[in-house]
Amino acid sequence: MQHASPPASFSVGAPLKLANWLIAVATLVFLMVIVGGITRLTESGLSITEWKPVTGALPPLNEAQWMSEFEKYKQIPEYLEINGPAGMTLAEFKFIYFWEWVHRLLGRVIGLAFAVPLAWYWMKHQIPQGYKGRLLALLALGALQGTIGWWMVSSGLSERTDVSHYRLAVHLLTALFIMGGLIWTALDLRHLARTGANKPARLTGFSLTILLILFIQLLFGAWVAGLNAGYVSNSWPLMNGKLYPEGVDWSQGAWFALTHDPFLTHFIHRWWAWVTVAALVIMARRLKKAGARSASIAIHSAFGTQILLGIATVMTNMNIVLAVMHQAVGALVVASTVWGAHRLGWKETDGPK
Repeated sequence: MQHASPPASFSVGAPLKLANWLIAVATLVFLMVIVGGITRLTESGLSITEWKPVTGALPPLNEAQWMSEFEKYKQIPEYLEINGPAGMTLAEFKFIYFWEWVHRLLGRVIGLAFAVPLAWYWMKHQIPQGYKGRLLALLALGALQGTIGWWMVSSGLSERTDVSHYRLAVHLLTALFIMGGLIWTALDLRHLARTGANKPARLTGFSLTILLILFIQLLFGAWVAGLNAGYVSNSWPLMNGKLYPEGVDWSQGAWFALTHDPFLTHFIHRWWAWVTVAALVIMARRLKKAGARSASIAIHSAFGTQILLGIATVMTNMNIVLAVMHQAVGALVVASTVWGAHRLGWKETDGPK
């Protein structure tokens, strides 16, 4: 099949520059996932009770402003029912405020790091044919993510002492989807820069199945975090001496237990992990046969490290350093799987090399 050549004004180095830019933005999103994990584990997410996309970029700058923010926090259930009775001080409030502020600031930085170069490349006519719509979609998804973040936070400001685990899952999974989309697009652009052929990889049925299996694991991981289900057992492989944990509440039906019970979500997350591992091993072997040894090694390394961190996190009763590393390496599992899926999709598009 003949492919249209780029216009004369189009720089042959542009695809590589765009690819490197997108990888840099994906790295920022990866950092955002790590900070989000710290924010969650330090119970910092509800410390800023208002959404001010522009003026909120500045933290309180004097004692009066700090007291104003603390007074706002004192009105929500988390303070009234948990931190207030525990005797939270202003210094302790400043600690949790810091992490939520960093999380939101990083979101603003990512928005600028994507939008400003996009506008520049667009004006300079350096975006290859077929990529403008994809980049605009990623920009829109990033903007939506900010709204999702506030939608998540708002669920914990009136009737709850914590955010909705459903909304937390949407927030985390959207971040990982954006990171994956950035990586996939960067890989397409690198292929264009290397070969001159504008033939993006396609998502094969096999790769889609692997990604769906991984999605289920990530979903239950987000629910475990949102329900504080990691604390229900600090033993492995058994949960409090049982393979199947005691204490699962079926009184409100199977669906409610599946999506709300901390014992059951923890149980599924720890054992669906092995289904995910099996799927990733199959993908890695297929990649090795296709000549993509680096992607195969990356997948094996990521899920192997992730399994060890998951077990260690449980057995240390949610040690915060290990738990943050578990979330970070989870993002690396996503990145390596996307790389593998892209490589297999590229083989489907280009044929054997």
